[in-house]
Amino acid sequence: MKPRKNKKRVPSFRKLLKTSKVKLDNKLKNKQFKQQSIAKKYRKEQRKLRQAVKDVTSRTSVPLEENKKKHAAEREEEEEALPLDMMDEDDLKLMEDLAQKASFVTRDLSSVEPVHAKKRKQESVIHRYEKMPRRMQTEPEKELIHLLPIKDKSGIIPQTMEKPVISVAQNEEEEDTKEMEVVEESCEEPQPVLTTDELLIQRRRKLQEKKRHIAALAAAILSDPENSIKKLKELRAMLMEQDPNVAVIVRKLVMVSLMEIFKDITPSYKIRPLTEAEKHTKVRKETQKLREFEEGLVSQYKFYLENLEQTVKDWKQRKLKKSNVISLKAYKGLAEIAVKCLCELLVVLPHFNFHNNIIVLIVPLMNDTSKLISEMCCESVKKLFKQDKLGSVSLGVVKVISGLVKSRNYDVRPEVLKIFLHLRIKEVEVKKDAEDITAKKKFMSFKEKRKNLSRMQRKWKKAEEKLERELLEAEASESKEKKLKLHTETLNIVFLTYFRILKKVQKSPLLPAVLEGLAKFAHLINVEFFDDLLVVLHSLIASGDLSYRESLHCVLTAFHILSGQGDVLNIDPSKFYSHLYRTLFKLHAGATNDDMVIVLQCLDVMLTKRRKQVSQQRALAFIKRLSTLALHVLPNSSVGILATNRILMQTFPKTDLLLDNEAHGSGLYLSELDEPECCNAQNTALWELHALRRHYHPIVQKFADHLIAGAPAEGSEALRPDLNRRSGTDLFETYNMKGMTFNPPVASVTPRKKDKFLQGDSFVNEDLKELIQTHLSETAVHRPLDFAKHLKESSLS
Repeated sequence: MKPRKNKKRVPSFRKLLKTSKVKLDNKLKNKQFKQQSIAKKYRKEQRKLRQAVKDVTSRTSVPLEENKKKHAAEREEEEEALPLDMMDEDDLKLMEDLAQKASFVTRDLSSVEPVHAKKRKQESVIHRYEKMPRRMQTEPEKELIHLLPIKDKSGIIPQTMEKPVISVAQNEEEEDTKEMEVVEESCEEPQPVLTTDELLIQRRRKLQEKKRHIAALAAAILSDPENSIKKLKELRAMLMEQDPNVAVIVRKLVMVSLMEIFKDITPSYKIRPLTEAEKHTKVRKETQKLREFEEGLVSQYKFYLENLEQTVKDWKQRKLKKSNVISLKAYKGLAEIAVKCLCELLVVLPHFNFHNNIIVLIVPLMNDTSKLISEMCCESVKKLFKQDKLGSVSLGVVKVISGLVKSRNYDVRPEVLKIFLHLRIKEVEVKKDAEDITAKKKFMSFKEKRKNLSRMQRKWKKAEEKLERELLEAEASESKEKKLKLHTETLNIVFLTYFRILKKVQKSPLLPAVLEGLAKFAHLINVEFFDDLLVVLHSLIASGDLSYRESLHCVLTAFHILSGQGDVLNIDPSKFYSHLYRTLFKLHAGATNDDMVIVLQCLDVMLTKRRKQVSQQRALAFIKRLSTLALHVLPNSSVGILATNRILMQTFPKTDLLLDNEAHGSGLYLSELDEPECCNAQNTALWELHALRRHYHPIVQKFADHLIAGAPAEGSEALRPDLNRRSGTDLFETYNMKGMTFNPPVASVTPRKKDKFLQGDSFVNEDLKELIQTHLSETAVHRPLDFAKHLKESSLS
């Protein structure tokens, strides 16, 4: 017979690598505990055997008198049982004599009473009592413990177990050990109580040791990553630091250190698991070493992400570990560091393993109640969208966001949907890649080579073309078709989310984000949806439930739709023109001043880009109303409005009749009428520009003078290039005076203090200095209170 092979194999390096240090320690402890239990069981059995021998030897003996009575009764029974006529008289007499004597045969061996007890009648009762045997303590009755019953085919089987009984010897041993411990504790010297300063010094020393250890491990890993997987595992084990004095700081340091290490040592490709055929194939030592490194790296990276995820979950669920090493308040700081590490890995390692798992972790945290965590997650997703050139990563994020919005029943923060505005789809569609701009290199066909080249030239040409093809493959970017396919799928998911919100939850706070997103991607919407979408937008405006900003977003979305593919549709947007014309006067120098950006964008799309569809009467009405609006808004808004008027006057040349005081038609200008086509704007003049020439802001003055002169492109009245080439939206944001403060009291400024006042550090704009210089020389001396009022109004919000 062949000897049996040992089925127990030596564990491979991969298995040892997956076995953690904690698991090995547990195995060793279990083995020691098993040996101790076997030895304890053996000692217990020996103790029971000795106790049984003692009980047999000291069993209670029966007194001799009882034995006599017993033998007498047995003799009578024997006499009754045996017929006396069958025995001789001599034999019968001998048996009676033997029965009366206590011989060795009839004596009980267990009895300690002397044979001739009757002879010692003088013995006292006390001596006799002392000589009588005592009853030894018998074995205690065994108690039963009822266990859970077992059910099988036959029925329910009750289960019981004997309750362990502690013997006297065990009790004595335990008492001895307790006494020895008490004696040792009493012998030990009491530890001195440390002061607060000593505790701080001790904590600082421990922290320094931990920092040095972390730095040493990190340096060793970065110097030789392929041979330092064990050190990486040791560093990762420090995430479970148990010292309560330094646990929080050490865990934070280890999280950040591991994040930086993984950023440096991870390869630029995704590591896939080996197949069964590849595992059993023999390879070179270098290849095997690389495989082991990759497997160990992926394993440690996975465990690290699981630790970060568990940290965030513990903080979200307000759970503490059993050890209570870290307080509940400290978990918030740990969770913030964990989220920061996850966000960094999301942006830096989009090509590596488990990136989709990180996306699933980060996207729900964008809707977190903590503002810091929500902002971190949103910023990381924005960076990811910005650097994603192909669109595959963006598609994964958009899918998760859409699922989150739907699962929460559209009850999410608006910032979650505003993330869609940072998608690069519009930029990629507008800008052509370098692959499309440069013509593809054409190689010669076989017939052309044979006709034009010799044999040696054909050989060299073949080698040259092979090299060029390899270079093109190395430098080639993703094809345009693949990008277009990914972008189309991404936009379908985005529009599906937007349309669901418009259909189901029109009064949701998500509506501004939806309208803003539709305005951004409106040129990419399918033409089939245009009619229905415009009807929905107009119904939202007519309902009156929207805020002013939301209604402006509706108007902007509608005209973005009409400015793209909607040009071919025969749709009259006069209702949207009337709505914007009617609501322009809701803007003022207070809270609604921030909405001026959306208004300027709407004017650009409605009037400038649709110049062929806009009548002259409508252009005149808007120019007049915008000039009136410039009188009661902040200076930056006035600059943006006047810049828009300049563009409109250049786009529609016949609108210069507003600069003439004489009427050019019949009727009066009806400024209260909300229809721009019927307000007779040709019968009025832009008298507001003369009031704006005396405005305290120098840029407003320059624009007013420029418009009064007819907005010329050249000459002395033309604007300088930095103002002439910029749109109204850019100028509005440039001259925003939000946050500017004036330290000295302006009302007390006199010409003597003019130079000293202009040298203050609170001014950051040269135009503002020019403004103050002008009014200090002209206005402040005569009307200091009016000048202070102007400056206060200019620094609102």
